[in-house]
Amino acid sequence: MTASGQGSGFFEIIENHMKPIQVGLLGIGTVGSGTYKVLLRNQEEIKRRAGRGIEITMVADLDVERARGLVGPDVAVVGNAREVIANPDIDIVIELIGGYGVARTLVLEAIASGKHVVTANKALLAVHGTEIFAAASARGVMVAFEAAVAGGIPIIKALREGLTANRIEWIAGIINGTTNFILSEMRDKGLDFDVVLKEARRLGYAEADPTFDIEGVDAAHKATIMSAIAFGIPVQFDKAHVEGITQLSSTDIRYAEQLGYRIKLLGITKRTERGVELRVHPCLVPAKRLIANVEGAMNAVLVQGDAVGSTLYYGKGAGSEPTASAVVADLVDITRLHTADPLNRVPHLAFQPDAMSDLPVLPMTEVRTSYYLRLRVADQAGVLSQVTGLLAEAGISIDAVLQREADEVGGEGATSTDLIILTHETREGTMNEVMARMQSLPSVLAPITRIRKEELN
Repeated sequence: MTASGQGSGFFEIIENHMKPIQVGLLGIGTVGSGTYKVLLRNQEEIKRRAGRGIEITMVADLDVERARGLVGPDVAVVGNAREVIANPDIDIVIELIGGYGVARTLVLEAIASGKHVVTANKALLAVHGTEIFAAASARGVMVAFEAAVAGGIPIIKALREGLTANRIEWIAGIINGTTNFILSEMRDKGLDFDVVLKEARRLGYAEADPTFDIEGVDAAHKATIMSAIAFGIPVQFDKAHVEGITQLSSTDIRYAEQLGYRIKLLGITKRTERGVELRVHPCLVPAKRLIANVEGAMNAVLVQGDAVGSTLYYGKGAGSEPTASAVVADLVDITRLHTADPLNRVPHLAFQPDAMSDLPVLPMTEVRTSYYLRLRVADQAGVLSQVTGLLAEAGISIDAVLQREADEVGGEGATSTDLIILTHETREGTMNEVMARMQSLPSVLAPITRIRKEELN
C-alpha cells in the first residue's frame, strides 16, 4: 500500500489510460494511407480531443514493400492480417479491405479477440451487419462505421446521436459520387450515358468496373445502413429495390429540366403505416430543392424528423482524406469510450438491441410515389385521350402533360412524337398494370420510359 492509501493497481490503470491507444490497420490503399496521414498530421489536436494519443503501430497489406514505403520504419508491416488481430498490444483494428468474404472473417475474428473495429465497408455491414453487431455486443466491443456511408459527411453520427430526439420520417440521399458526376455531366453537356461514363473513368471518378456504382448497388448498401439506424430495424439489403442509371437518356434529362426538375439517383427510406420503404432509383426532384443542386461527385443526405423538420448534410462522399476524416473520428470515439461500461455506449444501430422493431420492408409494388412517363407515340388524333383514359380508369390523376410537336422530335415529316406525363401519387403495382396496358396500344411505338418523382417537401 502506498502512502496515500492507493494500491499499485490504481496507478497501473492511470498509466494505461495515459499510454497511446494502439491501432492495427488492415489494408493501406487509398483510404488507409489517408487515415495514416491524417492521424500523423493532426496528432496533437486529436490527442487533445481524445484524451490520449492514437497511433497506428501495425499494418497488414498484401503489398508489404509498398506499405513500408507509406508508413516508414516505426510501424510494423506484415502480409498476413491475422498477425495484427493476434497482437495483444493492438486495441483497435481498422478494416479497409472491402468486400463480403475475407473482410467478414477478419472482422469477426477481431471481435472474438476482444478488439474494437472501425470499418468503411458498407457492403459488409449491409449484408452481414446483424451478425457482426450481435457478435460485438456479446463480446462488449464497439464496431464503428461512420466512413461506410457518405465518406466525410458525419451522417451516421447525426442519425444515431444528433437526431435522437426525433421520430425520423424519411431519408433521401445522393450517396454515390460516380453516378451524380455522370448525371451532372449529362445535364450540363447534353451527352449520353456511355460517353460520360468513359469520361468519368478517365478522370478517376469511375472504377475500371463501375457496376456497383452505376447499377445502384453501392447506394443501396448505404441506404440499407441508414434505414436500419433511422427506424431501428435489422439491416436487410436483400429487401432493397435497386435500380441504376444505365437506362437514362439525355432526352429525359432535358425534358425534366423543361418541367422544372433535375434527375438524381437517390437512396430513399421512408416510414409508412404499413412498413418501411427502402429503394434506390433515379428520381425527378424539383430544381428548387437544395439537394437537386448538388453537382459533380459531391454527396448530400436530406433527413426529415418530426421535431427538427428537414436537415441537409453535404460534402465529399469519397476520396482518401474525406473518408479518412470519418475513420479517425471513429477512432476518437472509441478511444473516449474504451473504458466505459458497454451498456453506456451508443448502440450500433441507435436503438437498444432488445428494442429493435420488426416493421417489414415493403416490396416495391406497395410503394406509393408519383411518376414521369415518356411515351413515343404515333402522331395522330386520339392518342392522348387513349393514354389518359387508361390512367383515369386506374384512378391515377395527372399533374402535367407535355406533348412535343413531331418535327421537334423526329425532324420535318416525322410521324411519331413524344408524350410526357407527370402523375400524382399512386401505388407502384397499379402503375405497373397501367403501363402494361399502355404498352399494348398500337399507337405506342417504343418501350415506355418511367422515372419516379419525389417532391421531398
